[in-house]
Amino acid sequence: MAEAAEFQGTTSAPACRWARHTVVLLLGVLLLAGLTQLPAAPAAHAESRGSRTVDVSIDSLTPVAPTQNDTITVSGTVTNNGGSTVTGAHVGLRVGPQVSGRSDIDDIGQRTGFSPGTDGSEVGKHTQKIDKLPPGVSRDFSLSLPAKDLDLGHDGVYQLGVSLSGQSADQPYEQVLGIQRTLLPWQPSAVEGKKTQLTFLWPLISATHLTARTESDQQQTPIFPNDDLAAELAPGGRLNQLVVLGKNLKITWVIDPDLLATVEAMTKSYRIDGPDGKSVPGKGQAVAKQWLSQLQNAVGGHQVVALPFGDPDLASLAHRGKDVSGALSHVQSATELASTTVDTILGVKPRTDFAWPVDGAVDSSIIDVATSAGAHNVIARSDSLREPRASYTPTAARQIGGGNTAVVADARMSTTFQGDLIRAGDSSLAVQRFLAQSLLVNRQAPDDERSIVVAPQRMPTTSQAQAMAAAINGLSDGRWTQPLDLGDAAKAKPDANANQQVPGSGSYPSSLRERELTTEAFEEIQKTQGTLDGFKVILTSQDRVVTPFGSAIMREMSTSWRGDRRGAAEFREAVQSYLFKLTRQVQLIKKSDATLSGRSATIPVTVQNSLLQEIDGLRLVLESSQPNRLKVDASQPVKVDGGHSQSVKFETRANANGPVQVTAQLYTDDGQPYGEPMTFTVHVTSITPMVLLVIAGGVLLLILAGLRIYIQRKRSAARGTSDGGQPDENGGDSGDSGPDDDRPERPSDPAPDTGSESAGPSGSGEKVER
Repeated sequence: MAEAAEFQGTTSAPACRWARHTVVLLLGVLLLAGLTQLPAAPAAHAESRGSRTVDVSIDSLTPVAPTQNDTITVSGTVTNNGGSTVTGAHVGLRVGPQVSGRSDIDDIGQRTGFSPGTDGSEVGKHTQKIDKLPPGVSRDFSLSLPAKDLDLGHDGVYQLGVSLSGQSADQPYEQVLGIQRTLLPWQPSAVEGKKTQLTFLWPLISATHLTARTESDQQQTPIFPNDDLAAELAPGGRLNQLVVLGKNLKITWVIDPDLLATVEAMTKSYRIDGPDGKSVPGKGQAVAKQWLSQLQNAVGGHQVVALPFGDPDLASLAHRGKDVSGALSHVQSATELASTTVDTILGVKPRTDFAWPVDGAVDSSIIDVATSAGAHNVIARSDSLREPRASYTPTAARQIGGGNTAVVADARMSTTFQGDLIRAGDSSLAVQRFLAQSLLVNRQAPDDERSIVVAPQRMPTTSQAQAMAAAINGLSDGRWTQPLDLGDAAKAKPDANANQQVPGSGSYPSSLRERELTTEAFEEIQKTQGTLDGFKVILTSQDRVVTPFGSAIMREMSTSWRGDRRGAAEFREAVQSYLFKLTRQVQLIKKSDATLSGRSATIPVTVQNSLLQEIDGLRLVLESSQPNRLKVDASQPVKVDGGHSQSVKFETRANANGPVQVTAQLYTDDGQPYGEPMTFTVHVTSITPMVLLVIAGGVLLLILAGLRIYIQRKRSAARGTSDGGQPDENGGDSGDSGPDDDRPERPSDPAPDTGSESAGPSGSGEKVER
C-alpha cells in the first residue's frame, strides 16, 4: 500500500487529467455504439422497471364470453403508486397470445410487469386519455370496441390486457407504467363436438348457531348465543344472497338440514343470551320467515342434496373418532334426521346418498366412514384423487369398489372463487378464469362427452357467491357446456383411463389434518351421549329432552368447528353442563339424622322432581351399613309428577342399639345408578332389659286379674243355679244382694269388663324422630 501511494504521488496532474478525459471519451463511444446497435433495449428495460408504477384494475368485462357481433366493454381504475405525477397518459387494450393449456391460466393475473413479447401491442385506436395522475390518485376508465376489432383467430382462450402508458418526472419518456391482464374465452358459436356436462354445487351451510338451551316453559323457547344468523338472513346478508342468486341458476343445492332447523326455530319466539346471563327476546322472526319462503320457492325444480344433520366432519371421524365407541353411529342418525328435516321444512324429498368430506380430500378410511351410513357417492376433488398421467380432464364419476362412486370435482374450477373477492377486480378475474377453464376443458377432448363437477368452498362469502353466480350465468347460452344434476353426474359412464385408486391415509394433507377435531373431543361427545341415554329412560316425554340434545350432539361434530378448537370445546362444555343441570332436577332431598326409638319404625326419604314432566322408571334403594343392627325393607318404585316431590317410606327393624349409616340411591329400571347417593345416620335406641321386665310384670298382673275375675264369675253362676231350686221362706226373693252378684266385693276390686280387651302391647311402628 505504501508503494502504491508513493507511485501515485509521483504522477503529474496534467497526466492524470489526460487519463480521465480519455476514459470518459471511450465510455461515451461505447455507450453510443450500444444505443445504435440495440435501440429497443433501454426502452424495454425502462418499461420493465416502470410498469409497476401504476396499478391497473379491471373491474368489469362485459360480456364475459362475447360473440362475434358483441361490443366488448372493459372498465376499471388506474392508481398512481409512484412518487411523481404521471402525465400524457392513456389506457389501451392489448391482446396476448392464445392460452394453450389449463396450467397457463394460473399465471395470468399474477404477473405485474409489462412484457412486449407476451402482452402484444395496443388494439387500434381504442384508447382513453387519462388526465394528470398525481401520486396516490385513482381515475376510472372504460373502453368499448366491437369484438371483431380484436381480430381474434381460432376459437379458444386469449389473454386480454389493459395497460396505462405515459411519462413522469422520473422517467420523462412514454412507456408502459402499469398493466393488468384477464382472460377472454372466445367461442362465438356452439362447439362442433360434444358439450361438457357441468354440475355446479350450490352449498347452503352455516356455522353452528343453536345449542340445546331452552327456556323452562312449556314451549321450550330456544335460547341462541347471539343473533348473528339474523344478519345473514336479512336482505344483503350472506345466506340471503345465496338464496336470491341461486333461484335462477342451473345448480344442485347442497344443504345442511341443521341450518333449516335453526332458521325454522327463529320463525317462532326465541331469545338471545345476554351478557349478564339474562336472555332477551330475539328479533329475527320476520327475516327468518321470509328467508324460508324464498328458499322454498328457489329449490322448486332443482335437485336438493341433504348432508347429514349438522354436516359432521367425516375426516375427523375417520382419523380421530372411529376408535371411540359409538362415535360413528351419529352419522347414521344424522343422515336419517336430514331427510325428515328437509322434507318437513322445504317440502321436497332430498338425496341423502352423497357424502362430502372437507375440501374433497379423501383416503380409504374417510371413504369407509362416509359410506357407513348409506351414502354410496362421495364427493372428492381432483387434487386428492389425482390423474398423474392423463392429458385431459376425465369424467367426474369413478367406481372405487364396494358399489361406491367417487364424484371427483375439478380442483382448479372448484377453488377459483376462494379468497377475498370484495374488490371488483379480483371478482372479475375469478369469473374470467372460471369461464376460461371450462372452455379449455371442452377443447381438451372435444369429441368426448364428459361430465365435470364443481364443488366450491362450503360457506362462500357474499362476494364469492356473486362471482359464482356471474360465472354460471356466463355459461347460460350453452355454447360449450350444458347443466347436469349431481345425481346424473354420479351415474355418468366412468372414463376407463381415469384413476380409480383411493389414496392411502398417508396422502391426506397435513394442513387439513391439523384442523381436525381431536380424539378427546369425540370422547367428550360420547360422554354427553351417555348422560343423555341415562337421563331419557326416566322421562315420560322424552322428545322434550332427546330432540334438542340429540341435535346438539350432532352439531358438536360439525365441519364448521375446523380451525376453532377453542370454540368447539366451549360448545361441548355448554351442552354437557346444561344436560347435567337438567339431570339434577331429579334428586334426593338431603335428610338429617334420624332416631329410631323402638324395635321398628318407618323412615321417609323425599324425591324431588323439578322438571316440567312426570318421571317414571326409577327405584329408590336404602342400604344399611350394618344390617345386623338395622335392617331396611326392599326398594320402592318412584313416580313423581313434574314440579312435585314424593316421600317414599321404608319399614325398618332394629336389632341392637347404636348409630347406623344408611345410604339412599336412585336406580333406573336397568339397574344403573341415577344421581348422587345420599347418606344419613339412624340412631337406634332400643328398649332396655329393665324396662322389658317392668312391662312383662305389668302384663302378668293384668293376666292374673283377668283370671281371678273369670273364676269369680264362674262361682257366682254356680251358686245362683243352686239357690233357685229352694223357695224363700218369705215367699219371695231377698232384697239383699248375694255375695256373688256382679258388684265389687271391695271398693278396690276391678269392675267387670263388658267389652273385648287385647292383652297385647300397643301397635308397633312409631314414627322416626327427625
